[in-house]
Amino acid sequence: MTAGPGGHTGLSGLPTRATFLELFFDLVFVFALTRVSARAFADLALEPGGTVGWAPVTGGGKTVLLLLALWSVWQGTAWTTSRYDPYHIWVQTLVVVALLSSMVMGVAVPHAYSTTGLAFAVAYVVAQVSRPLILLLTVNVQQYRGLKLRMLIVYCVSAVPWIGGALTPLPWRVFLWAFALSIEYVWSRLGWPVPGLGRSSVNRWQVVGEHLAERYQQFFLIALGETVLVAGLAYSAGDFGPPRTAAFVAALAASVLLWRIYFQRAGQILAEAVAKAAHPATIGRSAADTHLVMVAGVVATAIGYELTIEHPLEHPENAWVVLIVGGPVLFLLGRARFEYEVFGRVSRSRWIAALTLLATAPVLIHTTPLIASALVVAVLLVVAVADARRAWGRPPEQATPPF
Repeated sequence: MTAGPGGHTGLSGLPTRATFLELFFDLVFVFALTRVSARAFADLALEPGGTVGWAPVTGGGKTVLLLLALWSVWQGTAWTTSRYDPYHIWVQTLVVVALLSSMVMGVAVPHAYSTTGLAFAVAYVVAQVSRPLILLLTVNVQQYRGLKLRMLIVYCVSAVPWIGGALTPLPWRVFLWAFALSIEYVWSRLGWPVPGLGRSSVNRWQVVGEHLAERYQQFFLIALGETVLVAGLAYSAGDFGPPRTAAFVAALAASVLLWRIYFQRAGQILAEAVAKAAHPATIGRSAADTHLVMVAGVVATAIGYELTIEHPLEHPENAWVVLIVGGPVLFLLGRARFEYEVFGRVSRSRWIAALTLLATAPVLIHTTPLIASALVVAVLLVVAVADARRAWGRPPEQATPPF
């Protein structure tokens, strides 16, 4: 896409690779995801003896709410740079605004439900409102002007419960923020309908598939990098005895296996699947939801790493096992859907592995975090080996998206 006088842009000539500014933007989310993990220890009451009553459930819900808000900012920015010229000065401006807002949100995450709630909410609103506003005023792609206007109206409406929630105490803050996110999610799925202005269909949105696919891959790698960072920080903060060392090795092994399972082979050819799809924007939207599930699983897995390294041989709290086992299960379920999006089918190994981990969870509650982590590594290894055997000696499988 090229920018002409007056900021006009067209879809021809759009860059297919992420720009350095977008990669810089991604670095903020490495920090933000570590803050989400740190916040989880307070929200989930993960210290020994802390998981009382409904605390893990309500705490987990609050953590997920913050993660969804961060994801919404990242995804909206990624879709924008996949639809408009990322070298256009005003598109770069909105990326910078999103970058700064995301940094503020990351800083505010640990105390978002107490002292920094207003900073979190204002930064989120600025990131979301500024994006359609900047595009509406500066980028002259006529077919999307109505969409941007409707998005701007919806984000302005949802800004009210975001700011209002930041000014109220718990539990109203959680309720209002969840309500605001629900407005945005539901309206986006309905095509951003506004009375008198109509709605749009995602099938008619034009995106550069290779660029959007690369952005999803990069965000997954960000989440995976966060698991290594969390494990390294947890291990370096204490002694280097055999139990902690074994837990650290298990964390690294699990991270490598998560990477291997993701990229073999669907993760490598998502761009090809988007290009072949009858409705590229539909598979792009579906892949967004799928990557959110996988990233949530990876973030939960990172928290499980930290718990295992800090308490390798202690009797686990129930919430510990949920994270150590549930994180990989969530990843495997997301990865199964990802495989369907790219190939139109799902390998049995993913469902069997997820069911195996779920079936053993009641037993793992009576063991130690180190044993639970070792089992996770063993199950992930079986999935990775099954993938390798299926591909051995055969030509690379081509994408056959069902969309």
